[in-house]
Amino acid sequence: MTLRTMLLSLSLVITTPAAFAHSDAPDVKHKADAPISAEEFSFGKQGDPKNVTRTITIDMNDRMRFIPGDIKVRQGETIRFVVRNQGKLLHEMVIGTMAELKSHQEMMRQHPGMEHDEAYMTHVGPGKKGEMVWQFSKAGEFYYACLIPGHFEAGMVGKITVTKG
Repeated sequence: MTLRTMLLSLSLVITTPAAFAHSDAPDVKHKADAPISAEEFSFGKQGDPKNVTRTITIDMNDRMRFIPGDIKVRQGETIRFVVRNQGKLLHEMVIGTMAELKSHQEMMRQHPGMEHDEAYMTHVGPGKKGEMVWQFSKAGEFYYACLIPGHFEAGMVGKITVTKG
């Protein structure tokens, strides 16, 4: 495990402010009037809703799939993700590198009641929709996954290819 992954993992454990647990709680939406975080991750940073360049709708279902399962964006784009849960189970969309998602998944397995809500994730109840705004500031290959125990393992993962703008 790299130092960066360990630090990200530790920060997730330490900064688990009681915002949301993996349960049948209502959808979590980031407050429109909340300040936008300047924190930069390897896969980008929280985007300003005023600077959205396009909207991408992602559907989730109980067959443990995202539709579409492959997204292409340009470096610098700010995307509004509208995430719709068409299933009967709680699902989520979490953005990150594959290593970060696997690390986060392992933490969720070890701490199933862990509560968290970050700008790079949205939890969506059955039949509901959620939104998140993300700016892809770096080119590369990133992913989105549902890290609810069993979902990632069942193939609930998609790919984001960010090309140089």
